[in-house]
Amino acid sequence: MNQNANPLQQFFRQPAIYLRLPSGGQYWPTGSLDMPPNNEIPVLPMTAVDEITYRTPDALFNGAAVVNVIQSCCPNIKDAWKAPGTDVNAILVAIRIASYGADMELESTCPACNEKADYTLNLTSVLDNIPKPNFSEMVKRGDLEVYFKPIDYFNQNQINLLQFEQQKILQMLPDSDVAENQKVEAINKALIEITKITIKAIKDSIAGIRTPQALVSDPDHIEEFLNNCDRSFFNAIRDQAIKLRTESEIRPMKMKCTSCSHEYDQSISMDESNFFAPAS
Repeated sequence: MNQNANPLQQFFRQPAIYLRLPSGGQYWPTGSLDMPPNNEIPVLPMTAVDEITYRTPDALFNGAAVVNVIQSCCPNIKDAWKAPGTDVNAILVAIRIASYGADMELESTCPACNEKADYTLNLTSVLDNIPKPNFSEMVKRGDLEVYFKPIDYFNQNQINLLQFEQQKILQMLPDSDVAENQKVEAINKALIEITKITIKAIKDSIAGIRTPQALVSDPDHIEEFLNNCDRSFFNAIRDQAIKLRTESEIRPMKMKCTSCSHEYDQSISMDESNFFAPAS
């Protein structure tokens, strides 16, 4: 018998819901996910520390808050940085439901009359309707077949940070005091960096490229190919990667304005601190 066992342990938080990942556990590297036999991972409510973590701007910005909270609330997830993008939104919605319940208050502004109103979003319905993209679709050109995979959270977060940095440079340049030729040079440099970021995003979306001789999965080889293939083939690969990433996103909520009855779509963002606020 363990003399140091905490007598309060039986009162620790317990799973509130169980989640079936949209990926079904595919695309998770070995050791990053401990999938139960029934393929449903238990989801615990957030602790007070988790809530504070998720409200720390720096930790949110670099992704650490998301990773820490996921691993705290989903003990079967051992490395949330490796979570496929197809699963991240589902996990965050499940944690929100486990912590605060299925109803979430949402403020929306009607694009027709600019009237603001509060609506109640049922997150169980959102969770049930999270898309499952078909990653078995490939792009074929001649003897080459390009296969895709979801970007993991680490790489997607790095891409987001890089894009943010370059976009900030482009926004600041027009009002800066530097000479015009230096502005042009800086803009060209930023655009080149954005192109590199785009290629990185596409590279991270490719599982492998099959040739008549072999299946190439080395990321460096794939990136070199993307930098040297013809424009039309590159565009076809890019469009498929974008299509799959778009299909991984949570569908907008159908809204009807309480003032003018205009119907419109309201996007739902999961990766923000205000998403993890209790219903009023």
